[in-house]
Amino acid sequence: MADRTVGPGHHDGDARRLPVRLLIVAGVRLYRDGLSTLLSQRTDVTVVGALPAVDQAIATLVSEQPDVVLLDTLTAGALAGVAAIRRHAPAVQIVAFAVGEHDPRLVAFAEAGVAGYVTCDATTSDVVAIVESARRGELFCSPRMAGVLLRRLAALAAERSLSSYPMKLTTREAQVGALIERGLSNKQIARELGIGLPTVKNHVHNILEKLDVHGRGEAAARMRHERASLAAYGSVSA
Repeated sequence: MADRTVGPGHHDGDARRLPVRLLIVAGVRLYRDGLSTLLSQRTDVTVVGALPAVDQAIATLVSEQPDVVLLDTLTAGALAGVAAIRRHAPAVQIVAFAVGEHDPRLVAFAEAGVAGYVTCDATTSDVVAIVESARRGELFCSPRMAGVLLRRLAALAAERSLSSYPMKLTTREAQVGALIERGLSNKQIARELGIGLPTVKNHVHNILEKLDVHGRGEAAARMRHERASLAAYGSVSA
């Protein structure tokens, strides 16, 4: 294996101009072989392996030292595999392949630690641009995907505040509560969180009971009031 160490006469920018060392993991052989063949023809990518399973990828990380792992999300154990790869090789960036803009797993893969997304309609040039941006530590995704991820961040921030209520909400209830406060309907909440509509209705019922209110509007007002009170208390305490 060639020595890829950046010596005294080189700069990090020089290293980043080297071809991206890419490891492909895809359970479907047609995808795996097709991606490997197409990307191997590029001068800006070096395909160091194309494997059908995450456990094989983990075993290959040390020997091949890829910069980026391109992981087909339809591969068995893909979501858990992201966390496993991150544990064994924290410096390796992971790009999720075949994720749609409306895919309910979008947030889950982000939380697991992916550094980019390749949609099903991406071109070979798109794939290269995305893996290069991942190597630079940049998240590459569409504006719609970015909106989903930012909304998730807002929900997490609201969840931290809601968990401090005197009548504590569960983690999922806090998530649903934050979306109620934003004015989303039950159907929209179900789609946002990737859960069933009956489950959302149960959470809404529990939230109304715990907050001792009679409707969604009252619940939203109560949550805003509680958050403002917590913020004011925190500023006084500080």
